[in-house]
Amino acid sequence: MNRLNAANAITSSRIAFALLILFTPAFSVPFYVFYLLGAATDMADGIIARKLNQESSFGAKLDTIADFIFITAVFIKIVMNVTVPAWLWIWAAIIASIKLINLISGFVVCRRFVAVHSIMNKITGGILFCLPIFIGLKLPHQMMSGICIITCVIATFAAVQEGHYIRTGKAPE
Repeated sequence: MNRLNAANAITSSRIAFALLILFTPAFSVPFYVFYLLGAATDMADGIIARKLNQESSFGAKLDTIADFIFITAVFIKIVMNVTVPAWLWIWAAIIASIKLINLISGFVVCRRFVAVHSIMNKITGGILFCLPIFIGLKLPHQMMSGICIITCVIATFAAVQEGHYIRTGKAPE
């Protein structure tokens, strides 16, 4: 399958939006324009790939790489501009550790890297997508703490569920 296609071009544009985010002021209009465009490409590339019969292993890997770069750029921009409490860093590290264990066990069990597209992982992604928007709204501290706690609870459950799916061979595709 041709690697240069509409779906892969859309996915690649997410990398460009990630780089642009790094060079715009945090929580400014350009930041949110690039953020929303990046999110739109994340939703559109898979739909376009399926509609145009452009699904490929390369496209799936490119999507994962583009997601990682985009999330990293947004994370860097937020962390450089928002004070993150210690408890949130610890909780995020625990979730990341669970996800890393899942990645390793998926490779051991399935002999490949496994991406679990569970409903809980999608809910987690949706909530995480909204966090920069909530931060930009300058919500009260208690409300942001509550949103972060709810996000961490859901993300922890999703990570544990993902590990269960991988180790029992019941991972939804």
